[in-house]
Amino acid sequence: MGRILAIDYGTKRTGIAVTDELQIIASGLTTVDTKSLISFLVDYVNEEKVEKFVVGLPKQMNNTASESEIHIQSFLKKLNKAIPKIPVERIDERFTSKMAFQTMIDSGLKKKQRQNKALVDEISATLILQSYLASNS
Repeated sequence: MGRILAIDYGTKRTGIAVTDELQIIASGLTTVDTKSLISFLVDYVNEEKVEKFVVGLPKQMNNTASESEIHIQSFLKKLNKAIPKIPVERIDERFTSKMAFQTMIDSGLKKKQRQNKALVDEISATLILQSYLASNS
């Protein structure tokens, strides 16, 4: 089995999380400058066996696509061109940023640490991945 890699896409920064090889545990991997995201992913899949990408699907409360979906669609086209052999699944990512922030509070991080937007993005990617794993177990 390969890892599952989750992507919380953002126009500036993108949070990335990954499973272990048995696809049991979701862990935050890093946050990448979105401009270098494709090259990061190409390098990563050359080093690690990745079975699937899970990309957050941002929706509004009325279940319509959010404004950021346009940017994600553009990214998905580039990803498919760069790494066509790895399938992509989408999963609803509503509330992951709020949940990530609450997770930071619950874990006792100080206010200055909670202002680290890169950490919020990484935790959001981890929550997306955990949600995916829970819905597919």
